[in-house]
Amino acid sequence: MTHRNRLILTATATSTALLVGAYITEFFGWEPCAMCLWQRWPHFAAIVAGLCALAIPGPAFPLLGAAASATTGGIAIFHSGVERKWWDGPASCSGSGDAMSAMSGDALLPGGADLAPLVMCDALEPFLFGLTMANWNALFSLFQIFVWISAARAGRS
Repeated sequence: MTHRNRLILTATATSTALLVGAYITEFFGWEPCAMCLWQRWPHFAAIVAGLCALAIPGPAFPLLGAAASATTGGIAIFHSGVERKWWDGPASCSGSGDAMSAMSGDALLPGGADLAPLVMCDALEPFLFGLTMANWNALFSLFQIFVWISAARAGRS
C-alpha cells in the first residue's frame, strides 16, 4: 500500500468514525441539534472523496476531501462559538425559545405532537473531557485537512 493510500484511508476512516460515533450517541438518546446534523454531510462527502481517491490517482479527490473536512470543521468551529455564547447562532435553533415554550407541538406544526423535541444549538453539552461533540469535530477536522493535503501532495511525487 502506498503512503498516499494510507493517508487517504486515515482521513476516510476518521470521517467514518466520527459519523459512527454521532449515530451511536443518537441511538443512546443524545439528540442532535440542527448544526450537529449540518456537520455530518461534509463527512459523507469526505468518505466519497476518499473512495474515489483510492480508485483514481491525482490530487483532485484528496483536495475535495480537504475541502469537505474544512467545511465540517468550519461549521463545527461556528457551532462551538454558539455553544459558548461567543456569537449568536441561527434563530431557528438558538436563543431562549421563550416565545415558543408555551406552545404545543400541534400548535407549531401539523403533526407536531409526533415530532421529537427541538434541540437547541446553543446548549453547551460537554461530551468528553469537557469538550462538546462540535469541539471534537472541529479538532478532528483540522487533523483531517492536514492528512488530506498530505495525501494530495503524496500523489504528485
